[in-house]
Amino acid sequence: MRTVSFTMNISIDGYCDHAMASPSEELMDYFTGTMDGVDLLFFGRVMYQLMFPYWSDVARDQSGTAAQNRFAERFSAIDRVVVSRSLDSDDVDTRIVRSNPAAELLKLKQQPGKKIMVDSVSLLPELISAGLIDEFNMVVHPVIVGKGRPLLDAGSLQENLDLKLVDTIHFKSGCVALHYLKQ
Repeated sequence: MRTVSFTMNISIDGYCDHAMASPSEELMDYFTGTMDGVDLLFFGRVMYQLMFPYWSDVARDQSGTAAQNRFAERFSAIDRVVVSRSLDSDDVDTRIVRSNPAAELLKLKQQPGKKIMVDSVSLLPELISAGLIDEFNMVVHPVIVGKGRPLLDAGSLQENLDLKLVDTIHFKSGCVALHYLKQ
């Protein structure tokens, strides 16, 4: 069975704000490395629209820094599934799922392949409750933003999810990457 990995940037006060920080070259290389062994990205619509076509354009034009270009090339080359009731796409590497994301992810998890990376705060409670997330890669940024989308809304989980910390990486920028496995 494939491993499902949830990866997210987060502020010290628990918000997942895409614009809270500008990642360093070192952090971009870390994120590129998290995609080693990943052959499928599983997104909600909002995160998909934040990430694409931005990174696809960077990969095509080589318009970023060296680390951003490496990330963009790797990220854009991976097939993706997007959960959305409203999005249309003509991207051959993107498949749209209209309903029941947990059932779809379970089906994908049971198929042969490499790791699946999930990047969707809105889908997270449902996917955790269904027992589908195997690992968490959280990058904590040294900033307090006081607003934005929290990682989880109060009461969104029926029970605690116990995790085991297996790796910690400290970056020169003050960011800390935490890698947890579900117990």
